[in-house]
Amino acid sequence: MPMIRRRVLCFSTTALSFVFLTAGCGKGDRGEPSHEGFKVALLTPGPVSDQSWNGGAYQGLLWIRDSLGAQISHVQTKTPAEFEDNFRQYGAQGFNLVFGHGFEFQDAARRVAPEFPRTLYVTTSGSTSGPNLAGMTFGFADASYLAGMLAAAVTKTKKVATLGGTALPPVVESFRAFEQGAHAVDSSVRIVSSYIGNWDDVSAGKEQALAQIAQGADVIFQNADAAGLGVFQAARERNALVIGSNSNQNSVAPDVTLGSVVIDLPRAFLQIAREVKAKTFQPRVVELGEESHVVTLVLNPPMIARIPADARARIDSLQTLMLAGRYTVHVDTSAGNK
Repeated sequence: MPMIRRRVLCFSTTALSFVFLTAGCGKGDRGEPSHEGFKVALLTPGPVSDQSWNGGAYQGLLWIRDSLGAQISHVQTKTPAEFEDNFRQYGAQGFNLVFGHGFEFQDAARRVAPEFPRTLYVTTSGSTSGPNLAGMTFGFADASYLAGMLAAAVTKTKKVATLGGTALPPVVESFRAFEQGAHAVDSSVRIVSSYIGNWDDVSAGKEQALAQIAQGADVIFQNADAAGLGVFQAARERNALVIGSNSNQNSVAPDVTLGSVVIDLPRAFLQIAREVKAKTFQPRVVELGEESHVVTLVLNPPMIARIPADARARIDSLQTLMLAGRYTVHVDTSAGNK
């Protein structure tokens, strides 16, 4: 869930709004504060080219620009000090809404928000709220459970894997839901679980995936952002299968991707921004999942024939209940992957 590293980009919808492109993010880099129009910023922990967690958030920012006529800005960050510095600079610039995209942004947002009461700070995968601070959580467990059912239905080796960037709580929870889903189909299926240690190193992602495949795993559920792109490479080389995450990754490697646990980040971001612009948003923890149609398992059409018909019917039936709000997965946090 799933960390101003290299660049800062700002986009404007009017000729009067500022545009900047800098290599650093020190104080004063962004000029004098401007308080005109509706302004929305996004901090991501990794590159928006990852076709996953960060890319989905960036698409949400573009939707806000195009749908609401907002002036938008994006910055990639690396350290907690950079989180805080950029939150503070956006507040000083008079931004109306600032997203910190990830669980790890919560502490910085909690410290900075009181300094800029007219700016709303929202952290994704965050459970913190205040007068101008909100969290947005994604019910990843339900769709991850379905992904586990899918993996158990197609594995030939009875061994499947989870591969994450780092062990952030939302990622750990989704992997445990995946394990529960797999065991609901076949209790004898074994799960190999590991973490890369970062979210950006494609080579390390590939290496870890190859190691899991060497242990017998033939299906890998990955949640590793840019590093996860290496998992698709490994799967292609070793005839394994992948389940993607965060964005719809079915087209990344359509010949080896069974499906994706998709968070409709553009829809979620736009929903928050509409309320903020209309001045109807109430700071709180916004919970979004299967019932809100924001998090879903999306099967890859070219691979559907690889899924046994009875398993597909069971997955479809359970997802229908989830979308209707009639079923939710309770993750056993006391259980570890085996």
